[in-house]
Amino acid sequence: MRIASPIELTEVERERLVKLAQSDTVEVRLARRAGIVVLAADGLNNHQISELLGIDRIQAGRWRERYAEGGITAIERDLPRGGRKLKADVAQIVRLTTQHTPPAATQWSTRSLAAVAGVSDTTVQRIWRAHGLKPHRMRPFKVSRDPKFVEKLDDIVGLYLAPPEHALVLCCDEKSQVQALDRTQPGLPLKKGRAATMTHDYKRHGTTTLFAAMNTLDGSVIARCEPRHRHLEWLSFLRQIERDTPKEKSLHLICDNYATHKHPKVKDWIDAHPRVHVHFTPTSASWLNMVERFFRDLTTERLRNGVFRSLPELIRAINDYVALHNQHPKPFVWTAKAHDVLAKVIRANRRLSSKQNEALH
Repeated sequence: MRIASPIELTEVERERLVKLAQSDTVEVRLARRAGIVVLAADGLNNHQISELLGIDRIQAGRWRERYAEGGITAIERDLPRGGRKLKADVAQIVRLTTQHTPPAATQWSTRSLAAVAGVSDTTVQRIWRAHGLKPHRMRPFKVSRDPKFVEKLDDIVGLYLAPPEHALVLCCDEKSQVQALDRTQPGLPLKKGRAATMTHDYKRHGTTTLFAAMNTLDGSVIARCEPRHRHLEWLSFLRQIERDTPKEKSLHLICDNYATHKHPKVKDWIDAHPRVHVHFTPTSASWLNMVERFFRDLTTERLRNGVFRSLPELIRAINDYVALHNQHPKPFVWTAKAHDVLAKVIRANRRLSSKQNEALH
């Protein structure tokens, strides 16, 4: 018959084990193991210990044996478990994520990559987080190939950073196809513990085009809504700008390359008004036009979650937003210098060219 290992404790060991067994702050497993050893030192056999602590007799015998072999250190740490521990190949997971795509899909999920790499999905998620990888996200871009990019960049950034004296610099553009969207059912309001709700489907009540010119000096905006965005509406807006600005100041208008802005009748009107000077952004570089920031704020703060039951209601909402903005306008400060922007575009063009060359070969 197998005899349980006898346990003998010094006063110091007993005091420490009793504290562990009675502690409310250590792990339950460690407190139970300390209790087993104390009872074993008191002369109880494994069967008696299992009945007192409500555990299995084999468990009582296991921790008695481990303490007898390794002392208190043996019960404060778990012995290695059986089986081979899988080790993730971090380099392989990063390489698969960044250079390959799964069959019949455009990007990896944690589960699909885990199945290929032979690890758990939480391991993949941890590696992605450590390397800043987010395969589910895609950021749009367009690199300008305008042959006069440098010239136009210097011109516009120069207007932002060092505007001419006795002149106004206005960033002009149109936000077309602004839809008056009504919802098919009323939503529920925001309340504690619940977000506001809005139906995914909608009713269309027409569209409008917002023409806007933002003063880079103080952030004020001249705006009007028109049903279309032809050269006729653009001319009408230019006339409004000419009327609403001080006559003694020259006007520098920053616009994109939309064909409406270069219509022959528009050019004739500009030639007839010598105080008006038009500066065009490079092709595919509308981000240089600071009025786009105003359009973004208008979209996120008023239009995106708005409910408009008619086109006039949408136009009133836009006009009210512009009027409120002009009560306390705040300019958008341009901080990037032209050579910094140019260096970034050059790097992007190099990467794009290398990728195209790789695709051809």
